Amino acid sequence: MIATRKLGELTVGAQGLGCMGMSQAYGVRDNDDESIATIHRALDLGVTLFDTSNIYGPGTNERLLGRALADRRDRAVVATKFGIVWGEDGSMGARGDAAYVKQCCDESLSRLGVDHIDLYYQHRVDPNVPIEETWGALAELVAAGKVRYLGISEAAPATIRAAHAVHPVTALQSEWSLWTREIEAEVVPTCRELGIGIVPFSPLGRGFLTGAVTSTADLPADDMRRNLPRFADGNFDRNLAIVDALRKIADEKGVTAGQLALAWVQSRGADVVPIPGTKRRTYLEQNVAAAEIELTAEDLARIEQAAPADAVAGARYPEQYARAAGK
Repeated sequence: MIATRKLGELTVGAQGLGCMGMSQAYGVRDNDDESIATIHRALDLGVTLFDTSNIYGPGTNERLLGRALADRRDRAVVATKFGIVWGEDGSMGARGDAAYVKQCCDESLSRLGVDHIDLYYQHRVDPNVPIEETWGALAELVAAGKVRYLGISEAAPATIRAAHAVHPVTALQSEWSLWTREIEAEVVPTCRELGIGIVPFSPLGRGFLTGAVTSTADLPADDMRRNLPRFADGNFDRNLAIVDALRKIADEKGVTAGQLALAWVQSRGADVVPIPGTKRRTYLEQNVAAAEIELTAEDLARIEQAAPADAVAGARYPEQYARAAGK
């Protein structure tokens, strides 16, 4: 069983499980039974934080998680999100008006089959709605007992502070890994000043840092990573060199490159609970084992040398997604 960590006042297993890939993004949704078995195995290993969103599927992932936890609800911390809306041109936008916040919450409660959401995130910040309106509505959901704790995703320091002034922010969810370090300069210090936990998504670089993807040809035709700049021709090979360097260190420690990369994220602090995603028990068990890996000061220095923050080639998102990130 893995240890526990604190996100604000919320106690969870030291590693969570990102459920998005069970329903979308990384190839065909092929085996709900295995996905449910993975969720059950995660609980047995001490994973308690399960992460989904109203847009994963859309809606399908919340229903799947609800089915998996129906007879295990008291053992799980259910996290879901609202706020991302998609334009007709495929661009990512955001909506945060009070009526929409409450509508989304009720819909998520219904799909999940639960009477409350443990951790409810604003998935992206709506630039056209004052954060005070959005968080005022979220505070009302807490008062009504529909939500226990509140989080925010991909937000800038000033936005985090403004939200926290309305109602305590329990967790910030943003991308953080050896190839995505942007939150380290200002966002992480802001969270630590305010006592906000940090939940890194894509801590394995959308699977790239595991070394399992050696060519874009390895990816299914409908895999979202085919559209990401870091997986594009030219950038791919440069980024693969980083993984090769990490693999050498991992081999010496008797772990995989992915486990080393995940252990690095786990080492960032006792307030950090990464949510690597998988739909297979085998990969889940490898990920959870990374929570027990001890990295020495020498290990950390070598990892930094192998994967310096400025070495990654390509942006995180294509332009049509990036416009909604980091407000």
